[in-house]
Amino acid sequence: MHASPLDWGFLLVTGFIAWHALTHRNADGENDIGHLLFGAIALLFFMRTLLVDMLGLF
Repeated sequence: MHASPLDWGFLLVTGFIAWHALTHRNADGENDIGHLLFGAIALLFFMRTLLVDMLGLF
């Protein structure tokens, strides 16, 4: 359960990417499938790093 600075940096970057991609809207006010796809992937990496590497739950 010892989180390195690299884990914290990775968590910060993937969290921002997931938040930006999942809340992004195009000019029409709709979501792009590419943003949703990569946002979901970034969210999976964020959750895996948080739960496995930092909290040691799994």
